[in-house]
Amino acid sequence: MGRPTGTRRGRAAVVALTAVCLAYAPIAFTELWPYARPGAPALGEWVLGRTVSPEFVAGAVRDRTAPYARSLVPLIVHSVLGGLLMLLGPAQLLTAVRRRIRLHRALGLVFAAAVYVSMAGAAVYLVRTPPEQAFSGAAFWVVLAVILVGTVGSVTLGILAALTGFPDLHQRWLLLCYGFLMTAPLLRLEWGFLPALYPGLTIQEINRIAIMHLGALVSFGALLATRALDRRTAVPGLTGTWAPGPVLVLAHLAGAAGLAALVPAFLDQGAEGRRLLLAHLVPYAVAYAVLAVRAAGARRAGNGWAREEWRLHLAALLLAPAFSAVTVPVLERAVDLDRATALVAAAGIGGGVLAYTAVAVVSLRVLAGRELLRRGRTPAPPPKTPGAGLAAAGTPGEEAR
Repeated sequence: MGRPTGTRRGRAAVVALTAVCLAYAPIAFTELWPYARPGAPALGEWVLGRTVSPEFVAGAVRDRTAPYARSLVPLIVHSVLGGLLMLLGPAQLLTAVRRRIRLHRALGLVFAAAVYVSMAGAAVYLVRTPPEQAFSGAAFWVVLAVILVGTVGSVTLGILAALTGFPDLHQRWLLLCYGFLMTAPLLRLEWGFLPALYPGLTIQEINRIAIMHLGALVSFGALLATRALDRRTAVPGLTGTWAPGPVLVLAHLAGAAGLAALVPAFLDQGAEGRRLLLAHLVPYAVAYAVLAVRAAGARRAGNGWAREEWRLHLAALLLAPAFSAVTVPVLERAVDLDRATALVAAAGIGGGVLAYTAVAVVSLRVLAGRELLRRGRTPAPPPKTPGAGLAAAGTPGEEAR
């Protein structure tokens, strides 16, 4: 009998992730050499110059030279440790799946320290650089700041979950943390293929397209990995649902209202607005379809826990456009952005912020269930079937539907 389809998909996903991380690590290690010593070799520039054009690379260097000069040492620390994190991520995933607990914990300490120091370097750059002078402009600055906060918050909550005996929540937060870190290599991939779709665009314009979906994309990937690793059908103490039908109906209405505000605003910006809107809506529609189908499939399979998590993330996704629409005037006032820039920034952060919120709600759901169980207010769950549970022996591709 052949391997289950889910197992093959899981192995393929792990291999693809590892390949991307291994390929990006040397790029991260050498990316800032030319800014410290003009003419120094940089693998990323070499590859980009041959896959796109030397002019495209020259535009990137021109755009980054001035803002990077103010914070070069912190940025080098950030970039070099980012390369290390690319190597540690797949190692952490494999040690967790194969239950190499001592090695996983040792690497985890290195991983957490590298995240904190690397993000401190990025924070220095953001603090020293006015948003309008940042690489690719103020919208890019806002998205980078939100990713930084999300990365640090995720690793911190993941550590707390491990220390307090919640390995399932630890895994969720660390997967989300690594998802945010993956925005760096995925952005470089978009530098490589988006110019083929939109010839003639500068790297600044390419970056505005990329930030329309990168935060939401990596958060969605973290959720898929979470559900692939967690094959439980029930969680101790959980009864009922926090995402009943009326809540999802209201979330749909709020999402529709948010889109009704965002779509005309982007269309008013002409050709660039249409490009940005397409880059935002296509991934959003794909994520919505997958979440809705998976939630329905979990219901048919009688997998209450999977259904609950899919539905909570679906509700968060639906609320993302409303969050973005409300955030536009906030960014106009708080960061002194013009409306067009605030619109791009707000749309760029909506998916990631709401996905982070969804993981927080899932965590509260688990904590509430544990507390009710401790107080004896809910019956204990039935015995688990052999092999069920978080990261049970097997591969991360065997999904709970």
